[in-house]
Amino acid sequence: MSTAFVNGQVLTAQGLETTGVVVDGGRIVALGETSADRTVDLKGGYLLPGFIDTQVNGGGGVLFNDSPTVEAIATIGAAHRAYGTTGFLPTLISDDLSTVAKAIAAVDAAIDAGVPGVLGIHIEGPFLSEQRKGVHDASKFRTLDEAALELLTSAKRGRTLVTLAPETTTPHMIARLAKAGVTVAAGHTNATYERIVEALESGVTGVTHLFNAMSPLTSRAPGAVGAALEHQESWCGIIADGRHIHPAVLRIAFAAKRLDRFMLVTDAMPSVGMIDKSFTIQGRPIRVVDGVCVDANGTLAGSDLDMAGAVANAVRMIGLSLADAARMASASPAEFLGLKGEYGVIAPGARADLVLLDQDLKARRTWIAGIE
Repeated sequence: MSTAFVNGQVLTAQGLETTGVVVDGGRIVALGETSADRTVDLKGGYLLPGFIDTQVNGGGGVLFNDSPTVEAIATIGAAHRAYGTTGFLPTLISDDLSTVAKAIAAVDAAIDAGVPGVLGIHIEGPFLSEQRKGVHDASKFRTLDEAALELLTSAKRGRTLVTLAPETTTPHMIARLAKAGVTVAAGHTNATYERIVEALESGVTGVTHLFNAMSPLTSRAPGAVGAALEHQESWCGIIADGRHIHPAVLRIAFAAKRLDRFMLVTDAMPSVGMIDKSFTIQGRPIRVVDGVCVDANGTLAGSDLDMAGAVANAVRMIGLSLADAARMASASPAEFLGLKGEYGVIAPGARADLVLLDQDLKARRTWIAGIE
């Protein structure tokens, strides 16, 4: 049964415009037409491509590390759908390789079972720098060896994103990961500018939460931040909650690099979608203070951010247009994951993954493959 979406502002390749969208069989089949079996009145709201979040540690009271199961993935996805996320990577922070194996198997099973929105897995560590560990448990850290390489390339379905510190491995190992189809990002790294440049030349295609947990840009040592901003083709994930990165710093970053190479991520924790905002990470209590997750020492521990909130912050706090902010939450992460054209756009042939925002930029309705 075909559905026509009417009476809204639609984000197309030309920008926000007043037009209709016709969906049939889970795909967008036409723009501009309004003839269909049924009609959805958007009531003047913004119809955007569904948001794609490449870094989702938890939601709905569940931390993926604590419960690497299909049921947990479904709970996390349901919590984030309320905020417009139609595609996500369940994200496992540094843990034992046995837990990594369980997480990969769970994501494979979730995709096979048709859990809505699951695009693959993000394995963030344990190949990280102790100097830039953030809230990660350094006792889990290790170098990237043959056994780990075999595990990281073992997923049978979806996309695999691996965040690693380039100094924990070699350019050859990074190249092997990339050749096997893994998307490799640098993060939680104390590497020099030169080491990051070498990694970018070897197969790293992006950085995880730019500015956070990485060697900074200084006058005589550009660090990971400098390398990422200088490299115009690499992707930069950003946490736009106003606390992880000052809005002025983001405006400077946007002036230094192609805007379409930035992606909004949440780095979300179990508190998203919950009234009770307290939780634990590997036995350590975490609380939410002024919308930010911190441990007992005040160390940032992911975020309480959702994607609709990230888009709204990018508009109001940073000064982006809604079209640019929405693309950072959809088209950019889709392209980063190798899903350009099918996900992250409103165009004929693309999946009908959609979110409706009201005039206050609050998510009101969400569709995955045309199903609300």
